[in-house]
Amino acid sequence: MKLSIGFKRAEKSDIAFLLSLRKATMSAHLTQAGFHFTEQNHLERIHESFSDSYIITNNKQQVGLLKLGLMEDRIHIRQFQVMPMLQGKGIGAFVLEAVRKKALAYNLPITLFVLLDNPAKSLYLRHGFYVEAQLEKEYKMRWDVPSV
Repeated sequence: MKLSIGFKRAEKSDIAFLLSLRKATMSAHLTQAGFHFTEQNHLERIHESFSDSYIITNNKQQVGLLKLGLMEDRIHIRQFQVMPMLQGKGIGAFVLEAVRKKALAYNLPITLFVLLDNPAKSLYLRHGFYVEAQLEKEYKMRWDVPSV
């Protein structure tokens, strides 16, 4: 698959896609972690920090979501999802590289949380993140700007 990744700011018209994406990528992991999300819970999560939401596209087709918070002391990946049928094709690696470039430009570390049993943890580890803390249901992970 030839990648042509892009980002566009999410709009209200993207909510149906975002709900479908969230259910497809998160429902099983959330259930396994002991969370019981209703459709309303998923929608609340989608609307949370909505202005930080970017639709990930490949060849102009919607393939995922990146919700990125730029804070004073770090860049925080609030949510990052790629459609299940497109996982393992290099999209996640491309997106993480774009976030790392932004972090380097701002000279800020990147943080995120990932559920304990979510296989996305291995993607983050392969891209230089480390586990900063293990909480009850998730890992707090971090990527630091390399020292010069």
